[in-house]
Amino acid sequence: MAQRSSGSENLTAAVSDFIDNHLQLLRNVSTGLIVAGVILFAKSIKMTTKFKKAIDIPEEFILKNVKLRGKLLRVTEDRLEMEHIPISLPFISSWQERMQSNGSLLVRLAGVELTENGKLWLREWLKPSEMLWFQLLRRDDSLLDCFILVNRGRFFSVCLNEEVLRQGLGRTITIEGLPQDSKQYWKFQTRLLQAELTAQKKGRGLWKEASVLEEWTKIISTNAPVQQLKRFIKWMANPFKN
Repeated sequence: MAQRSSGSENLTAAVSDFIDNHLQLLRNVSTGLIVAGVILFAKSIKMTTKFKKAIDIPEEFILKNVKLRGKLLRVTEDRLEMEHIPISLPFISSWQERMQSNGSLLVRLAGVELTENGKLWLREWLKPSEMLWFQLLRRDDSLLDCFILVNRGRFFSVCLNEEVLRQGLGRTITIEGLPQDSKQYWKFQTRLLQAELTAQKKGRGLWKEASVLEEWTKIISTNAPVQQLKRFIKWMANPFKN
């Protein structure tokens, strides 16, 4: 009887330990889920916050090259003034509307130096109040350097930075804000250079003007009367030189 009692007690203890271990595991899992939920909610709050100034955008958004959505207000020189349109969550949408006020962000095409025709083209090509996506690359106190995506059709979007260069309406410059030894830098810079090369090959925009200038220079340099005039000018400069 003593052996049976001892065996029963051991079994009871083992079952009790098993239950305690699984209850602890469930408590740990529940705690982990709660923490994960809090973190996810905090991230959701950040994504649903309306940024009214460049300085309001978290630094981590810049480092991760986060894409934000915005409504175009106006084009000023080489910059776009945009209203940030945050993600809307159903359960806090009414709170968002109460808490958020109007504001605008100044966005510049990263890695692009626009020509005067390029600035005019931007004003004509972009529609008032058009919804755009802008990928963050650099920020200072009042200005954002971004890659800007424009929807053109249901399943088609255009990168504005690349399109400007493809049309020969700007030149590629160094993208500020990204480490030049990083993969991201070379990824973005290569895309811009390839777009510019397309314009050069097809003689578009400023590259067409360059081609015409080169052609006229060639014609003038091989023109017989011009060559005679050059020789006459040289002779007048030193008429006694053989």
